Amino acid sequence: MEKVSYLKLVTVEEAISLIGQVPQVRETEEVSLDKALHRVLAEDLFSPEDLPHFFRSTMDGYAVRARDTFGASPTMPGLLEVVGEVKMGEEVTTILQPNKCMAISTGGMLPKGADAVLMIEHTQVLDEGLVEVMRPVSVGDNVIAAGEDVKKGELIFKAGKRLRAQDLGLLAALGITSVKVKKKLRVGVISTGDEVVDPDTFPPLGKIRDVNRFTLTALVGSLGYIPSYLGRARDQFQELKGLVEQGLREQDILLISGGSSVGLRDLTVKVLSSFEGYELLCHGVMISPGKPTIISRIGEKLVFGLPGHVASAFVVGLILVRPAMRYISGMDWEEAKGYFSITAKVTRNTESQPGREDYVRVRIFRKEGSYFAEPEFGKSGLIITLVRGDGLMKIPLNAEGVYQGEEVEVIPIAPLLGDV
Repeated sequence: MEKVSYLKLVTVEEAISLIGQVPQVRETEEVSLDKALHRVLAEDLFSPEDLPHFFRSTMDGYAVRARDTFGASPTMPGLLEVVGEVKMGEEVTTILQPNKCMAISTGGMLPKGADAVLMIEHTQVLDEGLVEVMRPVSVGDNVIAAGEDVKKGELIFKAGKRLRAQDLGLLAALGITSVKVKKKLRVGVISTGDEVVDPDTFPPLGKIRDVNRFTLTALVGSLGYIPSYLGRARDQFQELKGLVEQGLREQDILLISGGSSVGLRDLTVKVLSSFEGYELLCHGVMISPGKPTIISRIGEKLVFGLPGHVASAFVVGLILVRPAMRYISGMDWEEAKGYFSITAKVTRNTESQPGREDYVRVRIFRKEGSYFAEPEFGKSGLIITLVRGDGLMKIPLNAEGVYQGEEVEVIPIAPLLGDV
């Protein structure tokens, strides 16, 4: 069997840093808030007003002057006269005088002169005009001051921010109904290989169904980008070059599935190197599964040659392609390459080969207040380990493995594909 050689082998960390050298999407568009979820801001956003723009109650109770409640207790209650009620959604013109109060609901506007809200639970109504105070309040208790949430002119989001549901809520509260964002990233997927057939075809012996077409386009779509399946090329130079040409015209990133295997890896490099502006960023990554990964640049476009084995392609998709898509879509670099992880205890001894960063598929469960990771062992060509596992256990580059009971870093898969 031909010995596998790598022209430009790098670590995972080095591969990610190389991705950060590729230009981001420049095109922008204005979208309404109802279409802005997971879009990336193209400019800094500043608050046009104070939020809230008036003093508001955070509790049901009575708007009071805090000094009028000092010394109150259940055994020696204070006494206040109720002079009205704050109507929700209406401006209050009453000026609160000493030893007076007004009934108020959560969200209501404080009348002038009031500086706190006394919770209804700490009062006792004597009749319609008087209320006993069982506990004192301090200035600002149960009140949101004008501008306490956000001040006018304050920077609320920097360019490169990927908008979440709660971010849209803040923008709506400030009256911002549309935002300038980067155009949605377009990602082309190309399948390769004489052995690959369509999923609706029963594969003859020696052939396999095209699985990566669906896992990769779904991965792209789950992150909010636009996937395009460009077609399948046999192991022929012109067929692959034609699809790559199309992808470079239409897409921002290209993913060539199966384009890194022995033999075809050389064909992929030959095809990519035939384009003007080609630069090989790496030719092999110290990652398992997924070592025979190619990352290259043609002009301003990033092109990945991914392993054909589904587990390898999917893991590389999560660890390398995901941060690439997030960054090139316009996200801040640190945010783009970040991910959520937990500490868990591994349930079985797990070997690893020094010189590669291992991502072992695991099943995460919680027991007696601690997280545990149950390895789902299997070769890179097996799909079932991905289906059964819901996390990736990261074994460092130079480790020989981990022992049962040892604490390890585990990356849950679901947040990688969602709003994190």
